[in-house]
Amino acid sequence: MPETGSRQSSRDSYCLTCSDDDLKAVAQTIRESILTTVSNAGVGHPGGSLSAVEILTTLYFSELRIDPARPDWQTRDRFILSKGHASSALYATLAERGFISPDLLTTFGKINSLLQVHPDMHKVPGVEISTGALGLGLSVGVGMALAAKQDYPDKPGEPGVRVYVLLGDGECQEGVVWEAAMAASHYKLDNLVAIVDYNQVQLYGPVSKIMEIAPLADKWRSFGWAVHETQGHDIDALRSCFNEVRKIKGRPSVIIAHTVKGKGVSFMEGKAAWHGRPPKHEELKDALEEVRTCNQ
Repeated sequence: MPETGSRQSSRDSYCLTCSDDDLKAVAQTIRESILTTVSNAGVGHPGGSLSAVEILTTLYFSELRIDPARPDWQTRDRFILSKGHASSALYATLAERGFISPDLLTTFGKINSLLQVHPDMHKVPGVEISTGALGLGLSVGVGMALAAKQDYPDKPGEPGVRVYVLLGDGECQEGVVWEAAMAASHYKLDNLVAIVDYNQVQLYGPVSKIMEIAPLADKWRSFGWAVHETQGHDIDALRSCFNEVRKIKGRPSVIIAHTVKGKGVSFMEGKAAWHGRPPKHEELKDALEEVRTCNQ
C-alpha cells in the first residue's frame, strides 16, 4: 500500500499521495481480491462489485480523509456503500487500505465471520452503516451530512466532514432515494456527494427494461443537485471529478459514473447473470488471468 503523503493542508493530511499508476495497481489487486473472495466463498455479487472498483480505489486512496489506525476518528470523512451487496469490493478495499487484515477475506460469508455478505457496522472497522436494504444509504448520508454541518463546520484551514454515498443504478428506482435527494437539496448539503454506479444492468436484466431511470442527470438536476458525469473506470477522470465537486457550494453533488457490470472479465461484462453468481474454480482461473493480462 502507498505511504501517506506529507502534510500539504488540513484536507490532504489524511489523504494518500498516489500517482494514477499507483491507483491502477491498487485497483487490479482489489479486482483480483473480489473474484477470489466470492469464488472461494461460493456466495457474493461479483458483477456490481467489479463495476465499482475504480470508484472505491479513488475514494479510499485519493479522496477520503480517513485514518485506518483510528476508524472512529470524529472528523473523518464518511463513506456509505448504499448498494450493500457489493460488500466484497468494500472489504477488498478496506483490506488494501489497512482497515482490516487481508486474511479476513478468506472468511467472507462464513457463519460467525466479521465479513458477512452485507456489511455490518458493528463488526467491521471502516464500515459506517450496515447496508443491504436498497435505497436507505442516501437517507443515512443526508443525516450524517446534516449532523456534520452542525458539529464540524468548515473553518479556515480546517475542512469540515464530507459524506460520500455509492448507489447502484437499479437502486435509483427506489422512491426513498428521491425523498433523500429532496431533503439534501433543501438543507443545502454541499458536504454530501452521491455517486451512482451507472452500469445499466441489475439483477434481472437491463435497467432500461426493468424500470427506466433515464434521463438520470436531468432527474438529479430537477431535485437541485449539482450533476457531474464521468467515466467510472478512468481514475484520472474520477480524481478530477472529485476535485471539481469540492468546489461546489450551497447544494449537494452527484457523480454519475458510467461503468460496466463485471468490468475486467470479458465473460462477465454487461451480463445480469453475474449479478449474484460467483465464478467456479475454472472460471476464476480464467478471470484472474484476464484481469492480470489486461493490466500489464
